[in-house]
Amino acid sequence: MTDAVVITCALTGAFGTRARNPALPVTPAEIAASALEAARAGAAVVHIHVRDPQTEAPSMDPALYREVVERIRAENREVLLNLTCGAGARFVPGEADPRQAGPGSTLTTPAARVAHVAELRPDFASLDVGSMNFGEHVFVNTPAHLRQMAQAMRAAGAKPEIEVFDLGHIELARRLIAEGHIDAPPLFQICLGIPHGAPATPQALMAMQAALPPGAHWSGFGISRMQFPMVAMVAALGGHVRVGMEDNLYLSAGELTPGNGALVERAVKILELTGHRIASPDQARGLLGLAA
Repeated sequence: MTDAVVITCALTGAFGTRARNPALPVTPAEIAASALEAARAGAAVVHIHVRDPQTEAPSMDPALYREVVERIRAENREVLLNLTCGAGARFVPGEADPRQAGPGSTLTTPAARVAHVAELRPDFASLDVGSMNFGEHVFVNTPAHLRQMAQAMRAAGAKPEIEVFDLGHIELARRLIAEGHIDAPPLFQICLGIPHGAPATPQALMAMQAALPPGAHWSGFGISRMQFPMVAMVAALGGHVRVGMEDNLYLSAGELTPGNGALVERAVKILELTGHRIASPDQARGLLGLAA
């Protein structure tokens, strides 16, 4: 345990609602304020989704991303920014004709999914490698689309954070790396507990960590009640960790978290009690494989 552990905070995601936790950040001002709170608590990276301020629904509006980034950077130039590119991949088959998109589908072009990254040039951009049943819809990420998105991230100077939800996703990522679409050393995010993906268990975590290519940087997380147990397990295996209201709305059983800062503070406590140091944003650049 000679290296510090990087904490990423995933601020709002696409599925939580204020009906479930009133503290969930929704507007650009709230998301930016939550990012700054998480950074003060010890997060070196903030993972950003945006919402429609009126409806709370997930949004892909570049103007909303721009406002969040500008608000964060007006107060903090150090915390590392990770913009999601997972939006625009949802497919729900139409009832009359399953070949046609039904209500709830968001499937769009690779260019649309990375437009905000091309403009804002963050430190990281999430690249969700692999398709899967994601709850009740299908999450569609074809190899051709992933190649285009990876190339756009490279052009924007954003390192892909390769999100993997099962073992087959790691195999596809290894292929993209071998083809030269993702630069070495790659950065993986092992996502556990998502409905119909790999479960948030020690066995699944160890199997996926063992499948990573040699020299890869990696982080991992579990959702819901497995968020904090996975902090300890991931760090014990030498990985970096992620917490945040995208993945979990509770601080403990029956206790809603008052915000993202409290979740980061709990992760800091777990890591320090188990003998780990917390990485600063500057340390995180090297630990996550960012170019100097």
